[in-house]
Amino acid sequence: MSRTRTRFAPSPTGFIHLGNIRSALYPWAFARATGGDFILRIEDTDEDRSTQAAVAVILEGMRWLGLDVDEGPFYQMQRIARYKQVLLELQAAGWVYPCYMPVAELDALRERQMAAKEKPRYDGTWRPESGKVLPPVPTGVQPVLRFKNPQGGSVVWDDKVKGRIEISNDELDDLVIARPAAAGEAVGTPTYNFCVVVDDIDMAITHVIRGDDHVNNTPRQINIFKALGKEPPVYAHLPTVLNEQGEKLSKRNGAKAVTAYAAEGFLPEAMVNYLARLGWSHGDDEIFTRAQFISWFNLDHLGRSAAQFDEAKLRWVNAQHLKGMEGAALSPLVAQHLQDRGIGIAANAQLPALCDLLKDRCDTTLALADWVQKFYAEVAPSAEDIATHLTPAVQPALRSLVDVLGDCVWDKAGIAAAIKLVLTQHALKMPQLAMPVRVLLLGTPQTPALDAVLALFERGTVLARLQPHAV
Repeated sequence: MSRTRTRFAPSPTGFIHLGNIRSALYPWAFARATGGDFILRIEDTDEDRSTQAAVAVILEGMRWLGLDVDEGPFYQMQRIARYKQVLLELQAAGWVYPCYMPVAELDALRERQMAAKEKPRYDGTWRPESGKVLPPVPTGVQPVLRFKNPQGGSVVWDDKVKGRIEISNDELDDLVIARPAAAGEAVGTPTYNFCVVVDDIDMAITHVIRGDDHVNNTPRQINIFKALGKEPPVYAHLPTVLNEQGEKLSKRNGAKAVTAYAAEGFLPEAMVNYLARLGWSHGDDEIFTRAQFISWFNLDHLGRSAAQFDEAKLRWVNAQHLKGMEGAALSPLVAQHLQDRGIGIAANAQLPALCDLLKDRCDTTLALADWVQKFYAEVAPSAEDIATHLTPAVQPALRSLVDVLGDCVWDKAGIAAAIKLVLTQHALKMPQLAMPVRVLLLGTPQTPALDAVLALFERGTVLARLQPHAV
């Protein structure tokens, strides 16, 4: 059996979103699961819409998700000479012919066909056939080149997602395979469906795993493979990813660039986990590592139904991965968020400990940074919380707490003993003291255990935040 070779072949005509990147995740995972190769190919022949900025987002998004490539990126515009060489070979073999039908005439033909409720298609006016007399070649017109699609019979393939698909050749017209040549050129710029086939042959692609918007291209591409004397790869066409409103996920329908999720505090491991489940499953497993995903992945468990993006579910998955990470691994991510806000933190043992203490309350590293920031920057408790929790009855206890915290051993056990002493002296229950202290220290009455929280503050910061309210 030949070595598995898969590819991701995005067009850099806009930012890459989650629906797009899933079409990279599955071929990457299949290559890794089978010990094969994963190739990145940038299909940039649409010169009017392709941008280097879009390429940069593709590369950045793949780096963030850890979708490493074995070969590439290859750029189609750098392979134009190769495509033209193969075009000339196909033309010499009788598979390609010039078509001089003007665009206006082709448009009129399609209008007549649609008016007659027929499928709009090229009618083969310039297709050479035995005994057929072609129209006179018009002067001053550069032709397009068309692929001479086989007539009769069918194109059949066993799609790894959709099952057996059969398309009659009579449903396919003769595809434009090259645009009109410019002055001095033997052939014009080749078109997408042709370039894709040449690339897949040259790169020895064994499996094409892509979105089902390409299903209609597949029979045309298979016929070009066969005209070139090559067997087509195995195809797996993935169902569409829908947005939360049930529409196709796209930038027009509110999709965000993949890189936006990194800025919003999502973890790449969690994103891989979530995207993997948008069209593939391993039993009832919801949370898994990248290594588990690779070990489990195959094409047999790809879903046939459209998957729907759900940000609440993504946040839940992210929260599970965040909880499972060590504070030492989370702290550089949190430090970067704080640095972006102008809050610099020196490397020390406190930040990983803070991350460990607070991570269970968070669904993103951005939310975790919001909590950690309270330890390093001023907080502003709401007037409502102040009025509710800092009552005259608790202020004497706050004064006592400031006094004992000023002298106690500054660790969790020493602080716990100090708090217990004050509760006993003032005949208070823990919430009566803990809630006002939390409000003053962190701006919220709900936090982890008070002794654990205080132990991670500098003693001076705690005293400075409590003293103005202790009488």
